[in-house]
Amino acid sequence: MGKLSIFILVLFFAALSLFAVYNHEAITFAVPFGEVYQVPKFAFMLFSIAAGVLISLVFFAIRDTKKYIDNWQYQKKQKQDAKVQGLYSRAVNAILAHKDDAAKEALEAILAEEHDHVDALLRLGDLYAGEEDFQKANTYYQKARMVNPQNLSTLFALERLLEKSGRWSDALKYIEEILDIDGANLTALYRKRDLLEKQGRWDDLVYLQKSVLKYQHGEKDKKREQEILIGYKYEYGRHSLESSQLEKAKKAFKTVLRLEKDFVPATLGLAEVMLREGDSEEAINLLEKAYESGSSKIVLARLEDLLISLGEPGRLISIYKAGISRNPNDPVTGFFLGKLYYRLEMIDDAFDTLAGMDAIGVSYPEIHQLLGNIYMRRHQPDKAAAEYRKVIDVKKSFRLPYCCTHCGISSEEWSGRCNRCRQWDTYQFNLEGICTPAQAGLAVSR
Repeated sequence: MGKLSIFILVLFFAALSLFAVYNHEAITFAVPFGEVYQVPKFAFMLFSIAAGVLISLVFFAIRDTKKYIDNWQYQKKQKQDAKVQGLYSRAVNAILAHKDDAAKEALEAILAEEHDHVDALLRLGDLYAGEEDFQKANTYYQKARMVNPQNLSTLFALERLLEKSGRWSDALKYIEEILDIDGANLTALYRKRDLLEKQGRWDDLVYLQKSVLKYQHGEKDKKREQEILIGYKYEYGRHSLESSQLEKAKKAFKTVLRLEKDFVPATLGLAEVMLREGDSEEAINLLEKAYESGSSKIVLARLEDLLISLGEPGRLISIYKAGISRNPNDPVTGFFLGKLYYRLEMIDDAFDTLAGMDAIGVSYPEIHQLLGNIYMRRHQPDKAAAEYRKVIDVKKSFRLPYCCTHCGISSEEWSGRCNRCRQWDTYQFNLEGICTPAQAGLAVSR
């Protein structure tokens, strides 16, 4: 004890002694529901001081004990967290190295330390989902969900699991839960879009795509999502047409054409609706105007089939000649005219048209194949053989192939949407080498 402390203590006792000299009186002290006592005032004061000191000591003892326990628990938690973090790092490294057994062992060790570790539960679920053990994966995901029912990572994991197992309707329920929590979550909106596409729910997709478009910020993103919205409107029309709901199909196709007037699949779809309604002249006029507006060879081919089926090849020839007059440097329309002459057995006209194109350097494999066929009809096998040698595959029957201008894939059948890149209105005739092996390879690498 320091000198200052001793000095203060002596002064305190001196003050008590002086207080005792001048205070001999007694005070009455009554215990509730008990006896009444006469207690010297000085003794009462000492008792009060002692009680106050005791209470203070008890308070500080409790405080220090709590502080000690808290510090001990904190240190224990720190050690546990460090151990868990080390195990989790080991598990992640094992996953990256494709050592699934080692990863599972580390993750299970984490759960032994901390049974509600959400990330460990999700990682274990992912591992078992990758092994297609959907039952175990679901068990871990559900445990993670019990820890935090509104954890978006958990809900996304459950959605992916159900989608992988083909339970699309159940997967949609989890997406709806996510959107209830965060209605502007674009990832959830994209996932919902994919699920609705798999179910062919085009009407719902049109409505959903409007929400996706609303939450886009960049102009490039808005343009992309607007194109997808137009595509879904077309798909709704196509589905309605296939279901013979002609009024719905017509309305959908017209809506698409108002948004994008040169959208070829919608033009063809609307023409088909008109044909089914028995208005072939209106369908012809629609296709003719669409061709004049956009110069689409797909529209031209459909117009050719339609006019020939209706017995009006003369009208078609006039359309071709008008197209060539509008654009004399367009070799494709010239090729179509030569092909039409051949189709109509107008062999001399076909030969003059196609040979003229060959003379000015237009060299499609299909031109040489047609010229070869014409020479064979004229009983000129040597010249026919010379033309056939210019064709890459002489055994291939004459049929114009289609090509996706976006990804480069070739197709024997036309479609409003590419089966590979999922873009709409990208199929064209592959006359000018649009689909090259190099481009197709690039599309695959992307």
